[in-house]
Amino acid sequence: MPEQHHRPVRRPTSVFDNMVGTHDPAEQTRIAHATASALLTRVRADESGVSAERLVAFTAEHGIDEIAELWSKAPSRTLPGALWRLYVLQLAIHGDPQTAALLYDRGRIELASADAVIAGAPTPAEPRELVVLIDTILRGAFRGDFAVALDRAAAFCRVQASGGTHLADDCEATEPDRASALTTRALRLSSYAQDLSAAGALWRMDALA
Repeated sequence: MPEQHHRPVRRPTSVFDNMVGTHDPAEQTRIAHATASALLTRVRADESGVSAERLVAFTAEHGIDEIAELWSKAPSRTLPGALWRLYVLQLAIHGDPQTAALLYDRGRIELASADAVIAGAPTPAEPRELVVLIDTILRGAFRGDFAVALDRAAAFCRVQASGGTHLADDCEATEPDRASALTTRALRLSSYAQDLSAAGALWRMDALA
């Protein structure tokens, strides 16, 4: 990895549309799987919880470039792919908690499912509370039941996707550009929900590599 000093934290307006990675797919896959497995094993072995707290705080301090170089090109339903999606969600919510709260609250109202309960956000959820929630989910991935953490993240994505879809419908006639951006975000979140749910099922079968 090239040496860089004082790298600024990357906080794009829509982190879902600004993903980067390395250039050699075969090498990327090898490194991604090896580092994800080793990292998860090491952090889980640290009973003090210090390693987990450092990882939860990592993107806030360093941005997402370092993680992207390792995991962004991994297949979605693999361990590095799942970890990458958790970190992207965290960065997106930390970067714009107001929009996250807006989407979540609308989705919670519109979505006829238990996803809001599974995700575990307060009702209604303030922006700061969603920041705490995503950090808690990420912390649970490193210290608790990994499959449960993935299920909570997937539920969170489904609630936000529903909110984004309904808000896009609301502003289609008057704000078509915003409607298009919301629709794109909702589709991305829906895809993440499917991938995270599948990864959780694979983890329970000891088949998430």
